[in-house]
Amino acid sequence: MARALSAGLRRVVEGADPVTGRLKGTEAQLAALVRRGLAFRHSRSPHHHFLTPAGHRTRDAEAEPGPAPEPAATGVFAARTGGEATVPGTGPARLREVRGAWQGLLELRRMTNPDGAVDRPCGWERAHLVQAAALALEAAGHDPAVGDAEGGYRVRETPQPEAVAVHEPDGAALRACAGTLERAGWQVGEYTEPRTRARYLLASPRRA
Repeated sequence: MARALSAGLRRVVEGADPVTGRLKGTEAQLAALVRRGLAFRHSRSPHHHFLTPAGHRTRDAEAEPGPAPEPAATGVFAARTGGEATVPGTGPARLREVRGAWQGLLELRRMTNPDGAVDRPCGWERAHLVQAAALALEAAGHDPAVGDAEGGYRVRETPQPEAVAVHEPDGAALRACAGTLERAGWQVGEYTEPRTRARYLLASPRRA
């Protein structure tokens, strides 16, 4: 992007919904983001504005990279990928957050998949593989790993394009994770780690 964003436009981008990318701002601000290719105006009423993939990258570039995603301390929702040192609340408030995020993601699928399909992942999920897979698992009620504890799922990046690894030491729980991801529109295979002989999943978002 040739021109840097103004402070006002940057606040609009940073304030976008973490799952759907929906933007809130003045008409002038939203129009400016559209001109820069960072947002689009949805064709369906009520014609909300959403981040484009370039807009998501711009927002994500503001976050510090780290080896393990941590829950945000600012109130912004983040799905639990497993192994976080700091665990968000596990009560009704967290359950409402997770369910709301999952419903928002289904709505994003409906609005951004060309045929309006909600049974397969959308562009945002392919650009945020770990968070997308973790959200599907947490929304279905699977338990993420806590810190260095042995039990629970861990979703991690892989060198393979458009694929995440899901680790879960309990075999039955691992197969349950596979079923959840398949129902959420992911292609899933189960493999054995050559050195440790541990079983794990490779999951990729289905395109058709």
